[in-house]
Amino acid sequence: MSSGTTPAVTVVGLGPMGRAMAGAFLDRGYAVTLWNRTASRADALVARGAVLAPSVEEALSANEVVVLSLTDHAAMYDVLRPAEHALEGRVLVNLGSDTPDRTRTAARWAAERGAAQLSGGVAASPAEIGLAGSMTFYSGPRAVFDEHRAALEVITGRVEFHGEDPGFAALLYQIGMTMFWTSMLGYWQAVALARANGLTATDILAHATDTADSLSGFFAFYASRVDAGEHVGDVDRLAMGTASAEHVLRTHSDAGVDTALPSAVAGIFRRGMAADHAADSFSSLVEVMARPEA
Repeated sequence: MSSGTTPAVTVVGLGPMGRAMAGAFLDRGYAVTLWNRTASRADALVARGAVLAPSVEEALSANEVVVLSLTDHAAMYDVLRPAEHALEGRVLVNLGSDTPDRTRTAARWAAERGAAQLSGGVAASPAEIGLAGSMTFYSGPRAVFDEHRAALEVITGRVEFHGEDPGFAALLYQIGMTMFWTSMLGYWQAVALARANGLTATDILAHATDTADSLSGFFAFYASRVDAGEHVGDVDRLAMGTASAEHVLRTHSDAGVDTALPSAVAGIFRRGMAADHAADSFSSLVEVMARPEA
C-alpha cells in the first residue's frame, strides 16, 4: 500500500504503453512498482526510481492500485491466476484491449477474488501518455473511479466515465478502433495507388489530409438521419456511390495494386444495390451492414 503521503501505483506489463504509463507516474512523483515477464524492460524505469517486483504476487501486494497494460484479457489471466490470492482489496485498472463481453467476464472474475476492476479504453498513443489532451474512456464502479481519479488523470489528462457496465468502455474503444484501422488501411491503399503511379506519400499528403478532415462534416450530417432511419437520396444516391466504388476498384486493378480492400468496399455497395437501395442515400448501407443475413 502507499507509505506516508507519497502516492503509489503498480504497473503490470511493460510494453510501449506500460513503460509510458510507468514513466508518467514517475514524472508525477508516484512510487512505482513494476512487473513484467521480461524483466529487462524495466531497466530504464528502475534507473529513474521505480521498483521491480520479483514476482506478480509481490507486485500486487505492493499497492492498492494496479494498472494492467497487457495485450488482452487472456494475457491478464495468464499473469494474475498464479497470484490471484493477492488480488483481495486491489483496484485493477484494466487497460488491455478486448471485447465488451470478455471485459465483463474479467470484471466478474476480479470481483470474485475481492478486486474491483475499472475498464479503460486508452484513446492515445504511447507518445501521448501523460499529456493534457490525451483521453481514456472508463466504466465500472463509480465510487472506485471517483476515488482514484487523480491517478487515472496521470495516465491521460482527460478521463471520461461511462457508467458501471464494465464492458461499455471496451465498446467505445472498439468503435474507435473500427474507424482507426479501417481509415488507416484506406490511407495505405491510397499510398499504394499513388506509388504505382509514380507519386510518394509526401506528394499526396495535402490531398489525403483534406480528405480526412472532410469526414467530420459527413459524420455530423448523417448522424441524425441514420438515427431516424431516414435514407432519402436527396443529396446522394447509392447508385452513384456504387459507380464510384467500381471506378476505384478498376483503377487499382489497372495499376496492378492489391484489390482486396477496394473489392470488399465495392462488394458492400453491390449488396446495397441488391437490397433495392439504388435510389436511397448511400447511408442505407448501414442497414445492410447491421443485418448481413439480409
